[in-house]
Amino acid sequence: MPYAPPFHFLAWRYLFSIFCFLIWIYFAQVAWPTHSKQWFHLTVTGALMHAGYLGGVWSAVKLGMGAGLTSLIVGFQPVLTGIWLSSTGGQVTKRQWMGLILGFVGLMLVVSKKIESSMEVTPWSLFCILTALVSITIGTPYQKKFVQPCDVRSANTVQLISALLLTAPLAFLETGDMDWNVQLWGSMAWSVLGLTLGGSSLLYMLIQRSAAASVTSLMYLVPPTTAFLAWILFDEVIAALTLIGIALTAVGVSLVVRPGSTKSDK
Repeated sequence: MPYAPPFHFLAWRYLFSIFCFLIWIYFAQVAWPTHSKQWFHLTVTGALMHAGYLGGVWSAVKLGMGAGLTSLIVGFQPVLTGIWLSSTGGQVTKRQWMGLILGFVGLMLVVSKKIESSMEVTPWSLFCILTALVSITIGTPYQKKFVQPCDVRSANTVQLISALLLTAPLAFLETGDMDWNVQLWGSMAWSVLGLTLGGSSLLYMLIQRSAAASVTSLMYLVPPTTAFLAWILFDEVIAALTLIGIALTAVGVSLVVRPGSTKSDK
């Protein structure tokens, strides 16, 4: 964030990621989607889950919204996904609803200290973070329903091209330049290799193979994991409230992702 405007960074991240995927696709002789509908659905999910979600989160933080509040707002996604699935005929059991609620309560406890120190919330930052929330909430069940199974490398490339086409014009409207120093190159390398080629590919595979509510509930584990890593790497204190939140989050996610159900669950 200190060295690049958000859409500048994301545009370069998408471009480098596309380049890496194309090399991988070429040498592995990966097949591309064959139907135009599949390309369309991948384009839509790329716009939502890459451009809309990441662009909204990064913009909100850049505009001054604290990391805790940002995590809490986008962390409401699993509950919204559960509501969406229930209203559209999808099956979310009572046990899973209990897990979603427990997970969200745990999330609130984990990020509570961060919220206290959050910077001022402006209409623009709130708009950006709500855009991110809506994008990931719509994108996950949309991908589950409409995107047919295909190779994750070619599918991810199509999604990233869509995200780049949306993000690049916004980057041109931003003020400020990229400060290509060691820190920025390190962040870019991790974003491309760890987050896009690794993380987003795993998310794509999970959505293909699992129920949407189960996949989105895993998002609850991000803030507790971050708190744990901050304790290891930066000696940040983990308060008792944080530990309780981590425990509740773990229990909540386990209730959602646990396979099988009984009649009493439904």
